[in-house]
Amino acid sequence: MTGLLGPAEIRELAARLGVNPTKKLGQNFVHDPNTVRRIVTAAGLTGDDVALEVGPGLGSLTLALLPAAAHLHAVEIDPVLAGARPQTAATPAGPDAARLTVHRADALRITAAALADPPPTALVANLPDNVAVPVVLHLLAELPTLRHGLVMVQKEVADRLVAGPGSKVYGIPSVKLAWYARSRAAGRVPPNVFWPVPNVDSGLVAFTRREPPRDDVPRQAVFAVVDAAFAQRRKTLRAALAGWAGGPDRAAAALTAAGVDPGARGESLTVEQFAAIAASAPTVAPVAQ
Repeated sequence: MTGLLGPAEIRELAARLGVNPTKKLGQNFVHDPNTVRRIVTAAGLTGDDVALEVGPGLGSLTLALLPAAAHLHAVEIDPVLAGARPQTAATPAGPDAARLTVHRADALRITAAALADPPPTALVANLPDNVAVPVVLHLLAELPTLRHGLVMVQKEVADRLVAGPGSKVYGIPSVKLAWYARSRAAGRVPPNVFWPVPNVDSGLVAFTRREPPRDDVPRQAVFAVVDAAFAQRRKTLRAALAGWAGGPDRAAAALTAAGVDPGARGESLTVEQFAAIAASAPTVAPVAQ
């Protein structure tokens, strides 16, 4: 990898484009070449992978990804950064820049059709904290071709995404990611590799797509159970799922049919158990996004 961006290059490029990082867009630009090399290595890309980067910003990670993948889709919501990305990548990336497609779009609304040429197989991104979980879940739902990925998020978010049943931080993000993929913590990233410097560490989360735990119940129905179970964490599932099921007794019946103790709490259940509850629903559950 050559032509990677350091602190001086990042600030010069930002000044040339008139870009000031904003909290609204969660912009913290990576300016450490060793960090982006580490991310690309940890992502485990092959020469056949089509990578998807969300929020490429000033292009630090973009330049490291281009030599490692067959093609790279970069989705950027900021119009200035999206417009400048092909040009700013051309010189440092050299011939590799031909493999870059930039999409000026909101990653929370982008569709498989927009990314179909060629379809992405790997998500590798430094995600803004305020949309990290929704973006990952939306892309996994929208892009069945995504086989694996590595995302950098705030450490607290990373911990929630990879948490297992019984953990204090196990919750909705943990269960919903587990529906789509197996995940693991892949390392910690210090604040000083970003500009501006955030107040917290970041964490790397690696995931590998798997088949859903069950094929006889819709994902939306399972997610509705998950949302209800964690809406009131202190309550037993019999009470927490009363609104979903149409009453505590109906909730208890569904739980018992699924082989789950009605006195248990949501944080003790696996995604397979949530799917079993949804399959035992006494009524049609509300749709969850």
